[in-house]
Amino acid sequence: MYYTNMPLPHRKYFQTVVCNSPEFNRTVVNHDLHYSIWDASSKNEPLLLTMAVVENMTESGAAFGTRFPTDDPVLDHIDEEILRRSSGDPVTGGWCIGVGDDSPCSVIGDPDVIRPGPAATKLAKLLAQSLSSRNFYSQQCVWD
Repeated sequence: MYYTNMPLPHRKYFQTVVCNSPEFNRTVVNHDLHYSIWDASSKNEPLLLTMAVVENMTESGAAFGTRFPTDDPVLDHIDEEILRRSSGDPVTGGWCIGVGDDSPCSVIGDPDVIRPGPAATKLAKLLAQSLSSRNFYSQQCVWD
């Protein structure tokens, strides 16, 4: 019932489930890996992420972004410039080598190989910062 009456319940639901699991609650990092911008006047919805903030968003290392407009080219920019993905094609990686003429997946690689790119390095930095925070243990959902 609590989550039916709060804004953006999907941002907290799974963390709550994990925090209430004795098996996983000691592994929770107090960060949802989302990049969002909040306006002081609106506490219910984050601001829309547009091309104006794409550099800050990508530099943050966050794995996800919250609230994109339907008419802004920001998602196409992320696909093309950051993920190196053409329209209709999957993101290249160990399973899709990216050397074909018509499609980056015309040459198939090993589906079990994942090669991290620059964005993965930024995500690793964000996680390391979250884990090394002086308040990490006091912000976990651990109880005895």
